[in-house]
Order: sequence, then structure tokens, then C-alpha cells
Amino acid sequence: MLLKIREKSQGIFAWVILILICVPFALWGIQNYLGGGKEAPIATVGDKEFYQQDLNRAYAQYAQNLAGRDFDEQIVKQQAFEKLISDEVLLQYVVDEGLVVADDTARAFIKSLEYFQTDGEFDKQKYKSLLAAQRMPTSEFVNRIRKALIMDQFQKAVTQSSFATQAEIDNFFAIQNQKRDFDYITVPLKTISESATEEEIQSYYQQNQGNYQTEEQIKIEYVELSLDGLAKDVDFDDQQLMDFYEERKDLYTTKERRKISHMLFLAKDGEEEALKRAESAKLRVSSEDFAKLAQTLSDDGLTAKNGGDLGLFNAGDMEPAFDEAVMKLQLGEVSEPVKSSFGYHLIKVTELVPGDVKPFESVKAELTSNYKRAQAENKLVEMGEMLAEVSYENPDSLLPVADALGVEVKQNGYFTKLTGEGVAEQDSVRGMAFSEDVLKGNNSDLIELSDRIVVLRMLDYKPAATKPLEEVKTEINLAVQSNKAKAQTKQLAETIKEALKNGDDINALAEQNQLTVESKTGLTRNSRELPWMINQAVFKAAKPTADKPTIVIADKLDGSQAIVKLTKVEMGAMSESDKQKQSLAEMNISRAFGQSLFAAVLSGLKEKAEVSVLAQQQ
Repeated sequence: MLLKIREKSQGIFAWVILILICVPFALWGIQNYLGGGKEAPIATVGDKEFYQQDLNRAYAQYAQNLAGRDFDEQIVKQQAFEKLISDEVLLQYVVDEGLVVADDTARAFIKSLEYFQTDGEFDKQKYKSLLAAQRMPTSEFVNRIRKALIMDQFQKAVTQSSFATQAEIDNFFAIQNQKRDFDYITVPLKTISESATEEEIQSYYQQNQGNYQTEEQIKIEYVELSLDGLAKDVDFDDQQLMDFYEERKDLYTTKERRKISHMLFLAKDGEEEALKRAESAKLRVSSEDFAKLAQTLSDDGLTAKNGGDLGLFNAGDMEPAFDEAVMKLQLGEVSEPVKSSFGYHLIKVTELVPGDVKPFESVKAELTSNYKRAQAENKLVEMGEMLAEVSYENPDSLLPVADALGVEVKQNGYFTKLTGEGVAEQDSVRGMAFSEDVLKGNNSDLIELSDRIVVLRMLDYKPAATKPLEEVKTEINLAVQSNKAKAQTKQLAETIKEALKNGDDINALAEQNQLTVESKTGLTRNSRELPWMINQAVFKAAKPTADKPTIVIADKLDGSQAIVKLTKVEMGAMSESDKQKQSLAEMNISRAFGQSLFAAVLSGLKEKAEVSVLAQQQ
């Protein structure tokens, strides 16, 4: 559900809108969304104070987006903190400048969010219910959305003002289509046979203990509300099921279909001529066989050989005029000439396949399942609000939650950030389990899965620990050998590089070291002839001068080294296919300029703003 909002939000400041929308609703029942209570602020922007809980929510949003991937918690938390500050600086600026977005625009945006929709339509009751659960007045919510949209409006005003000149476009393609000539020698990875000494193993172990850690693990208990579980408890009678059937009768109805044939008269000699031909054919069908006439008169070569047969027709398959004409015809009747984008048609209904409605009894089992699920979905929303509220009011235990909802507290065995079993198979569950709040001993926020809602808490935690040396000794020996091999390979490559820079002949150097020289001419930037590391090194290298080539080394993935001698750079030109892409290139270059300009504007605003960091973020 939250993912759908992310997809719906537009612009760079979709993240801001997500913070204003997704976080409050992901944390149903949490009060004082922006309030800090008696807690000391960690930063201020003007008169706006930020508290640790604000940072925790921003970090949770970042972490949710990174669920399932390994990341540095401190780096992500710092990014979230900087984003909070930047967004508030921008918000204060646009408000001070008097930028506005009309209430109608904000409401239209809210109505477009799938979070507040049912069957693709804005659900006013759902909207009010979710705001009530958040204890947030409609006016306040609309105001928050309006502010986010103003920020987006300002950003677009900056980014969309940028443009690319023809010279910049030409220069882009000149660089993009460069061709380069070079020679290169590959030094294969050396082979080290002797084992590492005890001293080398001990030293490597001490310097790289971070590479030999057990993963941190957590064991949890949790309560869940599932659609399947709630559906089992739904009671109903036959009348309710019959009403449900009547509401959805269209799903069990097959509409009448018609088998049709046609003759097509293309407007190749003008519409008037096509119409005359169609009218002439119409006169003949009263006394001649339609199918035989279609074989000789129709311009539709694919159907003419079958007497113009188009098969079974469903309303909406053809153009509106064609559809309308078909639905008016009786069995065996031929239409008047019907105009379409192809020309004129004569249409005949050759068979009627009557519509059908599946009787109640034949679909009762399916109706029962769908009815119970529909009722369970409504119940899930109601109980989800209660789950969030009771869990928040009792953050140190799940028992009050289980009692209030009539569910059991379940347990899940140990799992890591990257893998788990049971409920911990879900990325979002693992991400939440290792969140700062849960590790402090509190109940988690609500976790929305595809068909259920979960709240969890920690039962036990095993921090990451360094593996004993004896356990990783073999692994370390291989690492030391690998490092020695790479160092020796690199040393030889550097020796050859220096000799080339001093003017030595590349062929002589290759022969001296029992290596081979390979040459390439006209290599393009996107060529796949060579490993990408060599291609990248070649095109990162500076242009050679008239009397001095450029010498660089490319590190290959297998540990070998390629010493490149770049001898020639030929600037590219815009090709015919490039000309077709010119407008796209102009748009992308303009966008890049615009984003760079906006980053500079935002940086300038931050320098002028009154920003104070008051405490270290936890």
C-alpha cells in the first residue's frame, strides 16, 4: 500500500510528501507527529525544532527503502538528518517568499493517492477514518500536503528553467562518440604456492577482524492480523450472500456476442469512390451471397478469402461507429455503409451467441470466499487501528495487544538482517526487527505485509562477534596468499608502466617479461570487445600529446593488470541515429543542468539559514 503511494508521488520532493503522508499512516495511533514533548531538540532551523524521534522516523523511511540490502546505519542516519534539515530550510524559504498552492490543488493531489481509494475511486470515509486514527484535522493534513507541493513547485521552477545549447549538445555527442587507439599488455595474476607464516596470519587477523564477524541475530515475538484468519471468523446468512451476488452480478455475466462478416472498401481513390463501391455492393447483397461477394469485392485480403468472416465480436473491439452498427443489426441483416479510419464497411451478423448469467448456486462457493475476504478486509482496517493504538500505549509488552484483539503471541527463531525463516522471510520484518526502537526493547511500528499486519518485539539479541582465529585460519591463509599475488602483479605492472613513460618500446618490454602486446584501433565508448575495466580506463585517460602517449593501468576483476598505452583520440560526430535522439539528449542535459542548479540554490539557502545542531544524533 505504501509502495503504491511512492509510485504515485511525482517530483524530487516525493520523498518529502512521503514523510508527510506515509510515516504518519505507517505509525497509526502515534500522537504528536511533530511534537517533541519534554525531550531536548537535536537541531533547529530558525524557530523549528527537531527531536530524536523526528530523525528516527526519517531514518526508518530510508531504512525501509533499503530493506533487504546491507547498509551502514550511521551513514544512512546522517543522510536522513541532512535531508530533514534541507527540507525544512527549503520549506521556510518558500513560505517566506509567499509561494502558494490552492486548496483545490492539494485536495486533488490527495484524491489521486491510492492510499485513500477504493476500487480506483477516492473513498471519503476511508480518508476520514485514517485521519481520525491519526488524530489529525483535515485542515492540518491538507496544509501539510500544500506545503510539500509548494516545495515541489519551487524546485521545478528552478530545474525546468535550465536549457542546453546546440554547442553543448554537439559537444556531448563529440565526446560520446570518441574513438581511441591504444596498445596494451596484460600481466596475469601471479601464483603464490607457499603458505602464510603464523606471524602473517596473526597480523592479518588483527588488522581485519571486521571481515570475520558473525552476523548479529535477533529472536522475536509478534502478533499478527491476517486476512485469512479474520475471514474464517466471518458469519453470514444466505440473504447477505444473495445481496453480495446481486451487487457483483456483472462478474458472473457473459454478454451476448455476435459472429460477423464484413466487406471493406479502402479509400485509396478517395472517400467518395469508396462509398460508391460500398453502396453498389449493398444493392447486390439482396440478391447475391454475401460471402461470395466479399471474396471478390472486399479490400481486406486477410478476411476476404473466408467470405469476410471476422469471428465472434465483443462490444468495444472495434471503432465506435463500427461497434454501434454491429449492435443494431439483427441476425442475417446487412448494414448500410459504415465509415471507419480504414474506409467503408458493409457488416453482416451471421450468428448470435446469447448472453449467460451464472446462477447463484453454481458460484456460491466462490461468493462465500469473496464475501468473507471482503468483510475481513474491512475488519483488518478497523482492528489495525486498534492494534496500533494499544501497541503504542503499551510499548513494553504484546500481551495487552493480544488480549485486546483476541489473538495469540507467536514467536520466531533467530534471524539476521539478510535472511530469516517464518515471518522473518519478509524484508520489511527483518528491517523493522533491527530498527533502533525495537533493539531498545519497544514494540515495533505496524508492518504491512501483502495480506496481514504485524507488530513485533525483541525476545533476545546476539550482537556480531569476532570469530576465533582457529576457525578462520584457512580463510586468512588464502587471503594473505591472494594479497601477495596481487602485490607482485601490481609491482610488475607499475614497473612496465614507468618504463613506457620513459620511452621504452612496448614490444620489447612484453618480450622481456614473456607477455603479449595487443592493439585496438577505433575503440568506442560503449564497445564490448574488451573487459569493461579496460574500456573504462582507456576513456578516463587523458588525451595523449603529439609526442607523448598516455600510460594507465586497468585493474581487472581477476586480479590481473592491463598496462594501456593510449596513442590516439579521435573526436566523434553526431550520427544519423544520434540526430533522432537529439531531443532526448537535450532534455537529459537540461535536466542535469537543472538538478545541479537546484543543488547550488539549496546549498546557498542552507548557508543563509539559521541552522543549529544542538546534540549528537543517536
